[in-house]
Amino acid sequence: MTTYNWDLIERLLHEVQNSAGHSFTPRPYAEQLSAEKAEEGELIGNLDHLKVIATEYEKLLLDRGFIASRPEDEGGNGENFVLTPRGSSLLSLIDSSIPGNDHPRQVLDEQQDALDEVTFDEVASKAQIA
Repeated sequence: MTTYNWDLIERLLHEVQNSAGHSFTPRPYAEQLSAEKAEEGELIGNLDHLKVIATEYEKLLLDRGFIASRPEDEGGNGENFVLTPRGSSLLSLIDSSIPGNDHPRQVLDEQQDALDEVTFDEVASKAQIA
């Protein structure tokens, strides 16, 4: 069973939304998340490992259709992205600013691979997940 760091994925998806006009850089976003968690008294683990995971998540999110290259007319520079409908759906499920986000994360964690395209689309289509 594949497990994901939903907080890191959430950060990456939010940064994708804000990446118009500048390059998407997952490693610094992982560092920022780690610093925020440390301020809250939470241990995030090895920072270098988290940065590697962030880079792997960027590729996974792109390869599996959660993000796509940002069009030039929307501030695309060849090194930034937009959320696809699938990516928007994922962000709405795991967004920590939305009350009750723990349940969707739990449901996703129960899947063999929650970010497998077919699995995610099936799970996300169920009304009871949110």
